[in-house]
Amino acid sequence: MTAPAIGVLALQGDVREHVAALTGAGARALPVRRPGELAAVDGLVIPGGESTTISKLATAFGLLEPLRERVRAGLPVYGSCAGMIMLADKILDPRSGQETVGGIDMIVRRNAFGRQNESFEAAVEVAGVPGGPVQGVFIRAPWVESIGAAAESIAAYEGHSVAVRQGPLLATAFHPELTGDHRVHALFADMVRAAR
Repeated sequence: MTAPAIGVLALQGDVREHVAALTGAGARALPVRRPGELAAVDGLVIPGGESTTISKLATAFGLLEPLRERVRAGLPVYGSCAGMIMLADKILDPRSGQETVGGIDMIVRRNAFGRQNESFEAAVEVAGVPGGPVQGVFIRAPWVESIGAAAESIAAYEGHSVAVRQGPLLATAFHPELTGDHRVHALFADMVRAAR
């Protein structure tokens, strides 16, 4: 089977790290900045960064509505940190004018684990990822306040859900792309292959 073409939303955030992780997981990674580039991919990663900025840039680049349409049509999407916020149906404490792509029946809290200087790493067991815990890098990370019946929590840390899956959508509060461990990206690549 040919390698899936997985886009990385290249508006802001750790795009290069996700491209490297996807390549390491056997996918063909492509930057996505325009609706035409979005239309050409089998799956998409929304990277970590600043969720308010990503929301505003997605609107400015004419990508927010096409993203919503493709998610509704079943496009596999993986969001890490800010990407998790972008995939949430609701943000508990949004900034003024902040919008999400939505798709995962969850409510998230921005910066729930603290500010930049409270960033940390922790081992996290993720259901569906074989080989033991992954090293979670939490940088101004969100957590999931509540989750609807359609979604499934696949990892928790200190009693808070930090990874969620709903159909072809995957979200983590942490950054696996910063560790050199490509297992979460391999899980997503498998989800993209299954959706094709």
